[in-house]
Amino acid sequence: MSHDGVGTRPGRGAVMRAAAFLTTGVLALPVLAGCSDPDPAGKPLAGQDVAPAARARIADGGTLRWAVDSVPETLNTFQSDADATTSRIAQATLPSMYRLDESGRPERNEAYLESAEVVETEPKQVVLYKLNQQAVWSDGREIGAADFAAQWRALSGKDSAYWTARNAGYDRIQKIERGDNDLEVRVTFARSYADWRSLFSPLYPKEVMGTPDSFNDGARTRLKVSAGPFTVRKIDRKGDEIRLTRNPRWWGEPAKLNEIVLRAVPRDERATELAAGRLDLADVDPAAARRIAIAAPRPENPSASPSGTPLMGPDLKKLTPAQRKDKERFHGFEIRKSLEPSYTQLALNGGGDGPLADERVRRAVARALDREKLAETVLRPLGLPAEPVGSHLALSGQAAYADNSGAIGGQDTAEAQALLADAGWVPGGPVKEKKKGEKAAGGEADKTGGSAKKEKDKDSGEKTEKAKKDGEKDGESKSGKKADDDTYIVGEDDKGADEQDGRPLAQDGKQYGGKQLSGGAPGAYAPQGTAAPAGAATRQLAKDGKALTLRFVVPDGEGSGTLRTVADRIGLMLKRVGIRTEVTKVSDESYFKDHIASGQYDLALYSWPGSAFPATDARPIYAKPVPAADGSLNVEQNYTRVGTDQVDQLFEQAVSTLDESESRSLIRKADSRIWAAAGSIPLYQRPQLTAARTDLANAGAFGFTAPVFEDMGFLKKGAKGQPAPSSS
Repeated sequence: MSHDGVGTRPGRGAVMRAAAFLTTGVLALPVLAGCSDPDPAGKPLAGQDVAPAARARIADGGTLRWAVDSVPETLNTFQSDADATTSRIAQATLPSMYRLDESGRPERNEAYLESAEVVETEPKQVVLYKLNQQAVWSDGREIGAADFAAQWRALSGKDSAYWTARNAGYDRIQKIERGDNDLEVRVTFARSYADWRSLFSPLYPKEVMGTPDSFNDGARTRLKVSAGPFTVRKIDRKGDEIRLTRNPRWWGEPAKLNEIVLRAVPRDERATELAAGRLDLADVDPAAARRIAIAAPRPENPSASPSGTPLMGPDLKKLTPAQRKDKERFHGFEIRKSLEPSYTQLALNGGGDGPLADERVRRAVARALDREKLAETVLRPLGLPAEPVGSHLALSGQAAYADNSGAIGGQDTAEAQALLADAGWVPGGPVKEKKKGEKAAGGEADKTGGSAKKEKDKDSGEKTEKAKKDGEKDGESKSGKKADDDTYIVGEDDKGADEQDGRPLAQDGKQYGGKQLSGGAPGAYAPQGTAAPAGAATRQLAKDGKALTLRFVVPDGEGSGTLRTVADRIGLMLKRVGIRTEVTKVSDESYFKDHIASGQYDLALYSWPGSAFPATDARPIYAKPVPAADGSLNVEQNYTRVGTDQVDQLFEQAVSTLDESESRSLIRKADSRIWAAAGSIPLYQRPQLTAARTDLANAGAFGFTAPVFEDMGFLKKGAKGQPAPSSS
């Protein structure tokens, strides 16, 4: 899980396998497409952008200096504190039986695996792996059944001495044994497992997995034995870098680079480090990307931006003095862009006794949102496809993807208001004065933000925050009056909802256009510049003397301006149906731990990776919370605290069938019911903007695909890369 631009993102293992639904039957769920219909999975919205080049055009040697978020605490991806850099190192140094292709679907990794197939289904499922006969560990030993068995025993969950973050899939294995020869591995499952391709990726040597001590401690700071195109040479925690070098025992195409140096560089310092010549490759935020793009404007990649606009806009002739300076400073760099294999969602906390515990209120929030407009706000200015995500469980192009958002319906102001009225929230109702220390109608009060002083509004009976006249900070919208240093109420002013101070609601001077979503309420989004009709402002809703105000928690870091912009837009959309949002900004460090994970929020924005194995990976995110032995609620990774037995059953059925078509159908049914419960609302795929040296090939914005480390390198003098491929 991640929230855009904040801190480090846990690695796939830690996030997906460590990393509301009250179905009432009121909503009609969409009929799933039959086998004769077009594949609803579609194609990826954007292809990878890596400046592809043939190996013959790439020089031998050189060092790639690559910015990462952290020097990881562990090199073991199966431990709870593994992060994205842990996964990146594993990709370069360890075997993976399967990896994702450009559509986010698992494909056999020929470097390690000649074949893998289910050879028996009765009485037990048996998978036979036939390994590449050249595949060896860096100490010369063949990769074989002993390594598979050691990893299974460590991750099966049967031995609590192993400090594992996840065991999904491995806990369904009954035994692992050698096949007819040393290159064959037979895996017998006690229970059928549809996602068997997710296992043994990465695969660690038996020296790491063989004992609890070696698992818990041995692989945290070093990998003595590896089996990839690179090996870990040195981890320098004082210097914040990891040095990878060519593996002399690698049997595939030899790596073009001599070394890859992964340097931990904060996001807000990467532009400076690139300009100083201390980095060759770095993911950057939109503001930095615009500065760097001036130096080397590129023709738009049709696979990356079929519906967007150029990153730098149409006119590069009229540069300001600062832009001319950036053009010189970033000479030799360009921006490569795609969409990350992850999506940002609006989470609605359905736990406790707040308003969002009522499914009708959650559904009203969902019907108030124009998700297309929110996607455009984030992605269109970057020249990326601005389509909302239609599934909780997969992304466009992946096998299980289907747009199931029809289960909740599109933006509809009248329907949202009807749902709120049915839940007992009426406009202009009497509001009791809140006593000192009393909790708001939403989630529990923020422990760090403090409470704002309130004043009674004589005309409407609403409570408004006392405005401070402080200047705006970076990324903060003028759509609300400040209540204190950390909290403000969205929409508490006299300006129009879509325009403040004579300019569209945007950050960094950007203009965000939008069109009415098909099926939305008439007039919900009038053309820009249209005056609002008299009396159009929606009055505050109240129930039992409490106003309907939801606490919207957002991170306040410099890299989180996009999230704050989206939060402001959502606040304005909710205001139109009578819901007010109290935005509380908290530090990046406490955002997840102290607010999301602990349930101290009503609304929040954070991201989940899209998985090729949703029956396994997404189950803990949407599983129904259950009481623990100590009386607490075990939510696993379901931080919205909303779930149903039916969704749990669909996941179990999907992971247990070996019929791939049936498994996909069950996943799509589960997603429809997750949509109907409105515990979380997928918004948009996260943008991926990567600054790269113009002569660096086969590296950049990878999209779904794992990097091919042995093909990365710098072009020979006079050589040019191949045109970027189209995904169409």
